[in-house]
Amino acid sequence: MGVVHHASYVPWFEEARTELLRDCGVSYAQLEREGVFLVVTKLNMRYRRPGRYDDVLEITTRVEGGSRVKITHRYEARVVSPGDGDASRVDGRAIVAGSTEIACVGADGKVRELPAWLVPAKDR
Repeated sequence: MGVVHHASYVPWFEEARTELLRDCGVSYAQLEREGVFLVVTKLNMRYRRPGRYDDVLEITTRVEGGSRVKITHRYEARVVSPGDGDASRVDGRAIVAGSTEIACVGADGKVRELPAWLVPAKDR
């Protein structure tokens, strides 16, 4: 059909979330070695316009809130280079927006508190 499959955005948002964590100086693998696992408990997506085949997208991610055991992230995907050459599609508007709620669990799968540095500032 020439458009991005709706499910493709989920792993792209996960990758963006992982890179946000890396920007904080910690890899997800490092968290797992410390017995901290972050699991998706809620996922919301809003599709505004289709991404097209061969588009280059930019995914922005930000922490929006949370608690001592969970974090809420917001995401937006935008076209930065259209595969079809239609420059009018590079307008800064999100083609997809979404959010996730991530809970912290231990190796046993039971809910545990986030490491203090990961708790959103308002909840410390």
